[in-house]
Amino acid sequence: MQSYTIGQAARLLGVSPDTARRWADAGRVATHRDEGGRRLIDGRDLAAFSVELAGAGGEEGASYTSVRNAFPGIVTAVKLGDVAAQVEIQAGPHRLVSLLTREAVEELGLEVGMEATARVKSTNVHIDRT
Repeated sequence: MQSYTIGQAARLLGVSPDTARRWADAGRVATHRDEGGRRLIDGRDLAAFSVELAGAGGEEGASYTSVRNAFPGIVTAVKLGDVAAQVEIQAGPHRLVSLLTREAVEELGLEVGMEATARVKSTNVHIDRT
């Protein structure tokens, strides 16, 4: 499973590294240390925390958009059918849902806790594995 540094987690949550560090210090999200002593957050824990945070309204004034409508975030759910699939990404306070083929999800290797970018054009949501 992929793990994220405090800085990476902060970027995915749309907050400053200091805020993410304070949340980790307060026990709001679990961390562990790697061989180098860096604090890491397990991808599944970060995905669950991002959903919880978004449900609470996120950081006031937080905005996570770009000119190209790219929303970097973390995969919070993958639902596979026989042919189709549904992938949910939490990008800061934004929850994006993409409907795509099961084959595309498998080729990208998408799973909960993985970093990905949702690109929105009109009513379509494309997923880029980051």
